[in-house]
Amino acid sequence: MPQLPAPAYPDDVRARLEADSREVIARYPDSRSALLPLLHLVQSEEGHVTRTGMQFCADMLGLTTAEVTAVATFYSMYRRGPSGDYQVGVCTNTLCAVMGGDAIFESLQEHLGVANGGTTEDGKVTLEHIECNAACDFAPVVMVNWEFFDNQTPASAKRLVDDLRAGAEVHPTRGAPLCTFKDTARILAGFPDTRDGAVEASGSAGPASLTGLRLAKGESPARVVHPRDGSPRSAQPHEPSPAEHLSSHDAPQDTAASDPSHPAGPVTEEGE
Repeated sequence: MPQLPAPAYPDDVRARLEADSREVIARYPDSRSALLPLLHLVQSEEGHVTRTGMQFCADMLGLTTAEVTAVATFYSMYRRGPSGDYQVGVCTNTLCAVMGGDAIFESLQEHLGVANGGTTEDGKVTLEHIECNAACDFAPVVMVNWEFFDNQTPASAKRLVDDLRAGAEVHPTRGAPLCTFKDTARILAGFPDTRDGAVEASGSAGPASLTGLRLAKGESPARVVHPRDGSPRSAQPHEPSPAEHLSSHDAPQDTAASDPSHPAGPVTEEGE
């Protein structure tokens, strides 16, 4: 049977969303370019993108619901069904997986009693496995509403979700303070982040991420091993002693001829 038309938002909700939408649309020379932030906006209202939300986006942008649905179903950040206040994503891509991500994901499924994409009965936590978060040097990584929790273990991940469900204050390893998924969606729609200290919070790369930069500058690299046993994280990176072996990849190398300060030598033609 054909679906009935999507129910409309209550008048007060629609008026508020229309005002927000006009602010977003005004940022773009072509109104349809505002579709992605508008989808985040309607997601911030109900915690997922509903048929009502997609109809609203279509109305505001002069699009068909088919055009809006095609976008909303393509990007995984748009939820298609009710989800929890905290989206807990476990990276199961190659490096995180071999470093323990698969074990973390399996233990959380058992601990929470949900499958991939499932939400706990209290509506607090939705669990999913996700692709690479570009934080491989902190593997295995868990994200909560897109904030980083680095160097996790099955035990620490279970403590994390227990604290989230209990309403305890939880601090990401780096980056902005944690907020609910609805609040995150509104921020992604392009509205100001009003959390204390969120703008100033540092989510910059750690020492392991910056090793390549140090090499490029001709500096001595550091051996970086992230603690997984509860030892202090403030310890300085270990500098290798002369007795330690450094592979050829640990020292600055002559680069291509495109870098004048490190010429690569004669360039041969193909076939020579």
